[in-house]
Amino acid sequence: MGATPAVSIIIPAYNEAEVVGKVLEEINAVGLTDCELLVVDDGSTDNTAEVAAAGGARVIRHPYNIGNGAAVKTGLRAARGDAVVMMDGDGQHPPALIPALIELLSDYHMVVGARPRRSEAGWHRMLANRFYSWFASYVAQYHIEDLTSGFRAMRRTDALRFVDMLPNTFSYPTTITLAFLRSGLAVKYLPVEFGRRTGHSKIRVWEDGARFLLIISKVATLFAPFRVFVPVSAAFFATGLGYYGYTFFTQGRFTNMAALLLSTGVIIFMMGLVSEQIAQLRMDRLAADSTRDGQSPP
Repeated sequence: MGATPAVSIIIPAYNEAEVVGKVLEEINAVGLTDCELLVVDDGSTDNTAEVAAAGGARVIRHPYNIGNGAAVKTGLRAARGDAVVMMDGDGQHPPALIPALIELLSDYHMVVGARPRRSEAGWHRMLANRFYSWFASYVAQYHIEDLTSGFRAMRRTDALRFVDMLPNTFSYPTTITLAFLRSGLAVKYLPVEFGRRTGHSKIRVWEDGARFLLIISKVATLFAPFRVFVPVSAAFFATGLGYYGYTFFTQGRFTNMAALLLSTGVIIFMMGLVSEQIAQLRMDRLAADSTRDGQSPP
């Protein structure tokens, strides 16, 4: 492998000693040339790092468990490839499809392996994923097929534009997907049949689910504030008008509550307008930074 490989495959791992060796073996069997294997051991208490090193990977270790997203950020900053592929170390993602992801990068900025909906485990997780995907699709104005898939490929220079805003938790795919889409970067979903993971999922349904919703809202206000502020403003304003109509016909007066609701709607709209201008200035700065660093602006 040369000093600057064409592709870096980043595998965040936490206590995956049972399976990470097999994952690396399957990646090597694909026969990729000029490829760097990079395992980020997120403070494992087993011998994940040793197994990964024996499998031919370059290993970076966190001194303690920080989070899946933090491991991905470490991998992105340390990767040397022009393109990066991110995949989990639990055996779910099929290494045989890595070449297909990389090939599509000639036409797209990011390619995501999307799970079919029938593979979603449990009705509560299915409903949650569909709601999050609907909300994220509304924010991005693009149909998002799989919001939380960690199996994806992108150009490293594009990923580094957003690496500082990625959370340290499992919800980093949500953030980077919305960041790419709202920045005008092309995203492609490739249908993928995921395997069954080894061990238990480390995602906590309620805690991480609430965090997903918070992160979608945060990214929405960063990149598309009007998509959040306008519906809230309209709801307050419509409620104020409705309440005013009710009190006018029943009491013949304009009440303080109607005034408060109408004023709140106007204030929220003005806040959204200011936020939209700030978001546009931020996007202009990101585009200027990309051009200065030798990238093509989105």
